[in-house]
Amino acid sequence: MLEAIAGPDGLDPRQRADLTAQPYSKMLSADVRGLQFALVREGFGIPGYSEKDVDDCVIAAARSCEKLGAQVSEVSIPWHRDGGALWNAIGCEGALTTMLEGSGFGNNWKGYYPVPMLDALARGLTERPGGLSETSKMFLMLGQYMREQYHGRYYAKARNLARSLTAAYDSALKEADLLVMPTTPMKATLLPAAGCTREEYVERATNMGANTGQFDVTGHPAMNVPCGISEGLPVGMMLVGRLGDDATVLRAADAWQRNFGR
Repeated sequence: MLEAIAGPDGLDPRQRADLTAQPYSKMLSADVRGLQFALVREGFGIPGYSEKDVDDCVIAAARSCEKLGAQVSEVSIPWHRDGGALWNAIGCEGALTTMLEGSGFGNNWKGYYPVPMLDALARGLTERPGGLSETSKMFLMLGQYMREQYHGRYYAKARNLARSLTAAYDSALKEADLLVMPTTPMKATLLPAAGCTREEYVERATNMGANTGQFDVTGHPAMNVPCGISEGLPVGMMLVGRLGDDATVLRAADAWQRNFGR
């Protein structure tokens, strides 16, 4: 599927023209000899979120790749802990502009607009806004508040700082082929009980992204690899590659699954 959809399609100007599709399926060699894996320190031990059994499982999974000829080291990327805040600023005001004001597609970008879908989204938002999840409402309301109070200042600052966040990962990936950390810092949590407070509902919906939102901002290819079970619940290891290097991420994930997956 990735081979079919990757690469510029001429309809979406947000795509990078310098990235071309590759025969990804032919690169699934199960061979990671010579690859450099780097455990990102800031992706582990996150106060209030990380669970030690999850951290330990991911570290062990990454270390197991040494048996296949890969090298595993550690790297510190201080920007990683701040990257989630950039996503919050971009996500809230971006959702307001694209989803609510732009009927799901925004405006002023030179791409293809699927008019029937836009009409349907606009009609739904007008006729049944109460059907949105509590989390969606929260993001839209926060985006509106930030717009009214700060007039896009923090969205703009987050977009500018995203360059520094991207550069921090790029710098680490000059020495490593892949960055490694838990996909979610905790095991699956129980669904909120019926009648729970709005605060609890929103917290449960948003507390899993401590390691993932950053790459929505930068665009680095990232993939979850189920790497173990703890207390009957799955643990995920996230592999992050260089911009445009989806092939190495897929190759490493495939190798781990073939050699150690259950």
